[in-house]
Amino acid sequence: MSGRKDPKSIDSVVLNRIYGSRRGAVFTPNHFLDLGTRVAVDLALFRLTKKGTIRRLARGLYDYPQIHPTLGFLSPSADQIATALVHPAKSKTLASGAYAANLLGLSDQVPMKTVFLTTGTPRRVRMGRREIILKRTTPRQMMAAGRTSGIVMQALRHLGKEHITQDRIDLLRRKLSAEDKVHIMKDLPLAPTWMHPIFRKIAAD
Repeated sequence: MSGRKDPKSIDSVVLNRIYGSRRGAVFTPNHFLDLGTRVAVDLALFRLTKKGTIRRLARGLYDYPQIHPTLGFLSPSADQIATALVHPAKSKTLASGAYAANLLGLSDQVPMKTVFLTTGTPRRVRMGRREIILKRTTPRQMMAAGRTSGIVMQALRHLGKEHITQDRIDLLRRKLSAEDKVHIMKDLPLAPTWMHPIFRKIAAD
């Protein structure tokens, strides 16, 4: 007995996990390393891609694509890709730059280069004209990751103090929930000093 696993069994357990994630899931080989060696997982993903079960988005990045009845295969969001790239490490991601401003409606610009901050490994992934960039930063910068207040900080930093108009403050006051506003005030010490009056205006009743 060689102890080697049957390639079909590796394909099966990998596929079962993909099916359990449902359509739209984005993943890397790292999501399956508890099921077999890196070589075995890579080969399983290669075979599933060849069959058309999953789609290769970029080197080491795949999805189980959603299918629209009219549009066909849909592309995953930038957030889905960024989350997949840091999984299963304990790193988080935080939308930054023009993308953060766009998410909040503070800018109509849809950047072709979407930047996320992370404490994990930096990486760039190209998908056609799109580029997803994971940029390594300090743990302090990531302390508000996972909360809207973190995105607000990054959006304001991108726009710059001189471009934070009353209209933009009013937009955030309308857009943010009561819970978001509570977090904004709790995270005030994490923001640069020049943002403090802006945060207070956004959170005001």
